[in-house]
Formats: sequence, C-alpha cells, structure tokens
Amino acid sequence: MDTDSLRLFVRAAEKLNISAAGRDLGLAPAVASARLARLEHEVGAQLLHRSTRKVSISIEGEEFLPFAREILAQRDAAMAALGHGRAQAEGTIRFAASSTFAQLYVAPLLPEFLARNPGLRLDLRFSDTPFDLLEGSFDLALRNSALDDSSLKARKLAEVRGVLCASPDYLARRGTPASPADLADHDLLAFRSMGTRTLISSRGEKAEFACPEENCRVVIDDGASMRFAAIAGLGISPHADWNVEQALRDGTLCRVLPEWHVQDNTALWLVYPKTNVLTAKVRVLIDFLVEKIGRDPPWLQ
Repeated sequence: MDTDSLRLFVRAAEKLNISAAGRDLGLAPAVASARLARLEHEVGAQLLHRSTRKVSISIEGEEFLPFAREILAQRDAAMAALGHGRAQAEGTIRFAASSTFAQLYVAPLLPEFLARNPGLRLDLRFSDTPFDLLEGSFDLALRNSALDDSSLKARKLAEVRGVLCASPDYLARRGTPASPADLADHDLLAFRSMGTRTLISSRGEKAEFACPEENCRVVIDDGASMRFAAIAGLGISPHADWNVEQALRDGTLCRVLPEWHVQDNTALWLVYPKTNVLTAKVRVLIDFLVEKIGRDPPWLQ
C-alpha cells in the first residue's frame, strides 16, 4: 500500500479539505484527488465523501483512519531505525487534558511548542469530564490517576498532593478547624462522586474526610469552579496543590489543617495507546511537557 497516499488521506481527513491536504504535501488539487481515488479503489471503500461545498469522512474512513496512522508511524520508525534521519514531527496531535490544569499550565506553553514544531497541528480537548482515550482516537492524554486500562501506556509527569483550603473571610466567620473532627461543623465543598478520602498528617496519623454529596454545601465537577467557590467564601474544599498554588501565594485562600493532606495517591500521568511505535509527534509533545512541567513543577517553585 502506497504510504504517500495514506499520508494524503490522513491529512485530508484531519483538514476535511483535499486541496489543502495536497498543498501540504506538494501536490496539485487534481493530483491529490486522483491519488485518493486510487487509494479508495485499492481498499474497496469510499473513505471521503465529496461535494461541491464540503468534504466529510465516511464511516469506512473513520474505521480506516487509525490503521492508516499506525502504518505511517511504523513506516517512519522503520526508516529512522535504518539510519534515514530522525523521523519528523508532523501532522495533527489529538491531545486531551483536564480543563483546569490545561488552562493554568498547558495553554500558556502552546505558542512555544508550535514555534518549535512548525509541522505540527494541535486538536485539543480540555475538559474535566471523564473520557475514553481509545474511543476518542486521542494520541495523548493527561490524567490525574494511574492506569487502569491494559491497552494504554503511561509516563508520570509530576506528583500531586491534595490539600484542604478555605478563604480568609470564611475562616474569620466560621473559625479555623484544629483537627479533622472539626470539619463536621463546617460547610464543605466537594467534587461530584468524590466519596470518602483519607487524611494523613505529617506525623503519619490518619483520619477520614467524609463529604457525602447530600451534606455538602456545593457539589462541583470542575476544578477551576471549585477554586472560585472556595475563594468566594462558600466553605472548605479539597484541591490538588497545582490548582491552588497561586491563590495560596496571593492570600485569597488559606491552607486548612496545614499539617494534613489528602492521601489519594494521585499524580499527573501522560497516557497514550499501547502500540509498538511511539510516533515522533507524540514523543516531542511528551518531551516538551516533561521539560516544561515535569522537571520542575511550577506549583512547587
């Protein structure tokens, strides 16, 4: 199978524009259309729907696309192994991450990443809603928990510690808890489906932090909104340390029970499908995030 035609198909599927895909690869529009037609004849299916107004990917094209990407990844890796130069980072990276973390730490880095890698395009999904990496056809995702899927691989980016916070105004009104038991007398904010967590002290003592949704003043499924609610004085809430680092520095939030932290064994993981080849485009994004975030996490500076 002609890998040049596969590369053209992948580019056209990403852009939904055959002429633009052809230009990216140095092909005239008529040549690009003819090459895609030959590929469709070879595989026996229409991969792209064309009309005078738009191009869309067919059901067969959606099914064929991940295989085409894998064939190209294998080809690039094989050529690099034979000494034909370093595989170039090009194409589209589909990257997913928590919206809260991405807004604070990933989005500000994107101009530098794209400047370093002019052949790359980013297709981003920033959401705190859980997602399926494989069903979404993502190349890479940033998750807050370890792997529970044997079809995926992961690299730890940074450690995360859970802390309890409240605004100075709230603590002035309601008092400052002196022990975990005192939390029962306070307004609590919780993430949806958070359940009971374990608090552990610097001395190794343990206590339960139970925050059933029906007893919470506010239940939220977004980390940034949880931070804003705490700053507004609505109650005491658990946060990842990276989410409240700036608020703790500027005094809009204060640590509650500072000698205790939430023991939930979380960390930031870069997760990707388990294939035989880690493509050049995914590798450069992983290396960049490790360089900019993992080596010296900004929230610990």
